[in-house]
Amino acid sequence: MSSRPALLISFLLVLQSAVSSADAVISGAVAVGYEHDSNVAVEELDRSSGLGDSGLVSSFELDLDTDISETVNLVSSYSYSRIDYDTFDLLNRETHTFGLNLNIDFGSVNSATSYFYIQARLDGKDFLNYQRLSPALSGFISKRWFLRGAYVYAEKDVSSRPGRNATNNGAELDAYFFWQGLRRYINAGYQFRAENSEAARFDYHARQAKLRFVQRITLLERLSTLELGIRYEDRDYKEATPSIAKRRRDNRFRFKIEFEFPLTKSISWTAYSGYSDYQSNLPTADYEQTLIGTRIEWTF
Repeated sequence: MSSRPALLISFLLVLQSAVSSADAVISGAVAVGYEHDSNVAVEELDRSSGLGDSGLVSSFELDLDTDISETVNLVSSYSYSRIDYDTFDLLNRETHTFGLNLNIDFGSVNSATSYFYIQARLDGKDFLNYQRLSPALSGFISKRWFLRGAYVYAEKDVSSRPGRNATNNGAELDAYFFWQGLRRYINAGYQFRAENSEAARFDYHARQAKLRFVQRITLLERLSTLELGIRYEDRDYKEATPSIAKRRRDNRFRFKIEFEFPLTKSISWTAYSGYSDYQSNLPTADYEQTLIGTRIEWTF
C-alpha cells in the first residue's frame, strides 16, 4: 500500500472532488457519553489492568456521499473518537479514521471496494496505524436473503512494538435474513484471517463466527432499535511463545446489547453493554471484561 502522506493527500483530493459535485450530500454525527469498563485493557498488546475505571466518551463523524453516475457511488468519510478515563490517564485513547467506499450497482449484484486508514493514540502518543482494503460482492438471492462476500487485506504498525507489525489476509461471508424488512432481521457471518507478523511468535490463523439480531420497536410513538450480538473467535498461533514455551491458543467470546431511542428527529439516546471472555494459555491474554455505557448523539 501507499505511504501515509500519499494516502492523506489522495483522501483530500477525493473530498475536494466530492464537494464540487452537485450530487454530493454531506452528513455527520456528534456524540458524547459516559462508560464504565470493569477491566481496562489494551487488547493489541495482550495487557489488562485487572482494575475498572470510567470515562467520558466523545465522537465526531463526517460523510460525503457522491453519486458519480446512476450506478456508481462514492462515500468519503472521516471520524474521530476519544475516551478520557477518570484514573487511567495513560490509557486515554483517541482514534482518527479516514475512509473511502466505492459502490457499483450491476443490477442484481453490487460491487464495493472500501479502504480505511486508522490512527490511534494513547495518552497523546502514537500507538497504532492500521490500513484495510476490501473488495466485496453482494446481492439478494431471494426476497428475504441477502449475501455478501469479501476479501480483506490489512497492514498494522504498532509503535514501539515492531515485532507486532503485521500484514493480514482474510475472507468474510455474511448472510442477512429479513423477517420484516429493516424492522427485524438476523445477520450471521464467518471470517477467516491469517496474520503474518515481523516476530514469528505473533503469527496466527483466526476463525470467527458472529450472530446479530436487530429489532425495531415502536415505543412512546417513536421507532427505537434493539440489537443483540454474539461473536466467537479462536486463534491458533504458528510458533511457540517463549514465556510459556508452547504454541499459544486463544478462544474469545463477546456479547453485546444496545438500545437506541430517538428523542427528536436528529437526537437519539443509546444505552449499551458488552461482555468479553478472553481465554488463553498465555496468562496476560486471559481475562474477562464488562462494559456498560450511555451516549447522546446528534445527526445532521
